[in-house]
Amino acid sequence: MRNRTVTSDVETRVERFRQMTDGQLVNRRTFLNVLGVLGVSAGVFRMTPALAQGREIVLVNWGGDAVTAMTEAFAEPFMQADPDHTVYVEGAGPSSGAIKSMVESGAVTWDVADRNIPASLELGRQCLLEEIDYTIVDRSKVRPEHAGQWGVGSYIFSNVICWDTKAFPDWEPTGWADFWNLADYPGTRTLRRHIDGQLEAALMADGVAPADIYPIDVDRALAKIAEIKENTIFWGSGSESQQLFRDREVVMGNMFNTRASVVRRESDAEIEFTYAQGIVWPGAWIVMKGNPAGSAVFDLIASMQDPAAQVVLFELLGNGPVNPEAAAMVPEALKPLDPGSPENYAKQIPADAEWYAENSAEVLNRYIEAIS
Repeated sequence: MRNRTVTSDVETRVERFRQMTDGQLVNRRTFLNVLGVLGVSAGVFRMTPALAQGREIVLVNWGGDAVTAMTEAFAEPFMQADPDHTVYVEGAGPSSGAIKSMVESGAVTWDVADRNIPASLELGRQCLLEEIDYTIVDRSKVRPEHAGQWGVGSYIFSNVICWDTKAFPDWEPTGWADFWNLADYPGTRTLRRHIDGQLEAALMADGVAPADIYPIDVDRALAKIAEIKENTIFWGSGSESQQLFRDREVVMGNMFNTRASVVRRESDAEIEFTYAQGIVWPGAWIVMKGNPAGSAVFDLIASMQDPAAQVVLFELLGNGPVNPEAAAMVPEALKPLDPGSPENYAKQIPADAEWYAENSAEVLNRYIEAIS
C-alpha cells in the first residue's frame, strides 16, 4: 500500500511538471529546476546519454518575440557551426535581483543574459559577473564605449513614444510633453515598472532640456509621474507592453523600440512610434559568475558579433545592430526604424551608464513605492 501511495504521489507531481512546461521540451537545467520545485528526485527518471551529457549554453532574455528572434538570429547559426553545443534561449527575464540571488546561492543556471551596459557596471562591481574575455570576443566589432569590463555591446535599443493612430489620427507626438498632456490627448498610458528610460521621459515632459537630464532630479521626476499615475498601466515585461497595445488597453506608451517595431508591423502601422526624445541604450551581453557553460559562452558571444546575424535580429525584432559594419547591410526600407542610424540617434539622448550604475538600486525602490 505504501509503495502504491508513493508511486501515485510521484505520478501526480510528474503531471504537474507536464502542466508547468505546457507539454514542451525543456533543457536539462530547466528540467532539474522544475523537479526541485516539485520535490521530485531526478533519479525517478531514466536520463538518456544525450540529456545527461549535453553541452548546453543558456541565453536568457525578456521573453515573448525575443525568444524566437534570438533563436533564429543567433542560436541556430551557432549550433550549425558548432554541433557539439546546444543553445537554449529562455525568456525568464534576467533582472538584477534574479541574477544576484542565483549567483550568491551558487545555483547558477544561466550563462549569458540580455541586459545593458549600466547593468553590467552595477552587477560587475558587486562581483556577480565574469569579465568579458576579449581574447575570444572582438573589441573591434563594437564602438569603444560598448566594450566594457563585464559587458559587451549586443545591440542598440531605445525607449520611445508609441501611440495608437486610431485614437489620434493624423497626429504625431513631438516629445514627452505630449505624452503627459491628458487634456488634449486623453486615454490610458503605459510606463515601465522600472526606472530605465522612465525618469528621463518625465523630466523632459516637465521641461528639462535633454542636455540637462543627468544627474537625474529624482524628486522632480517622481512628482511628474504622479501626475498621470491614475491614468497609467505599468508594464513589467516587454511582451506585456506589446499586449497592452494589441488589446487596445492603452493609447500611448513608453516602450522599447524593439517591441514597438513588432506591434507596428503586426498592425500595419496602426500602432506607430517615434524616436523624438527617445532614450537610447547600448544593450549588452553579460555572463553570470560561475556560469555552467564556462568559457564556451564567449564563443557564442563572439558569434553574435557577426553583422549579418545582427541585421537578422533587427529585421525580426527591431534591435539596432551594434557592430558598425552592419549599418551598410540594413535594408533601405528599414533604415528609418534603426535606433542607431545617424538620423534617429541625433533625435535621442544617450542613457548615462555611470548614473545608473551608482543610483539604480536605490532609486528603483523609490520608484516602485511611488507607483504602487
